[in-house]
Amino acid sequence: METQEFTGKTVRDALDAAAAEFGVPREDLDYEVISEGRAGILGIGAEDARIRVVVPNEEDYEEITDEEVIENLHDIVTRLLSLMQIDAAIAIAPTPANAWDSSEFTVDISGDDLGVLIGRRGETLSALQFIVNLMLAKRLGAPVRVAIDVEQYRERRMKSIQTLALRAAERVAETHQPITLEAMPANERRIVHLALREHPTVTSQSIGEGDSRKVMVIPRR
Repeated sequence: METQEFTGKTVRDALDAAAAEFGVPREDLDYEVISEGRAGILGIGAEDARIRVVVPNEEDYEEITDEEVIENLHDIVTRLLSLMQIDAAIAIAPTPANAWDSSEFTVDISGDDLGVLIGRRGETLSALQFIVNLMLAKRLGAPVRVAIDVEQYRERRMKSIQTLALRAAERVAETHQPITLEAMPANERRIVHLALREHPTVTSQSIGEGDSRKVMVIPRR
């Protein structure tokens, strides 16, 4: 039985993170609470809630064809965009095997003035992706991981983070001093770790908790 740990300011937040990762409703998760966290005093001594979730086994679900996924996915995204009064084109395709994330399908939304769908540092885009994954899982009765992109924002962001990671690696290799990058969500920290995984002289590790979690680039011992 494979498990994975998630954190959040509250247990509910940690569950939301797990539900988004696996593309299933919160109530369908099999989990245990490791720590309920604590607020601390004026933020000092605060500790995130932590849960351990059993990774859903997709073999337990009926087989769903790509055509079924794409048809339902297109309908869901179209309806959401209509409710938001956004006119845009939708393209859906299986995610390439060498992609930076673990999604099975990618929805690319294109059109004019779509910055509202991205939001600050992609926060609105992440929320949209979360909602789409939950709605799709409820329709199909099975988890299907879907990535949502707008005008290839995620692709550009990925390349930007890779460049940032490699530049930090060069600096650490020269000075032999660690560098801590800006706070990033889990999927972006993963890009840094992957970019430096085979680096000969530096490595990376995540530090901090919750929204303040960062990647530190350090000399390889």
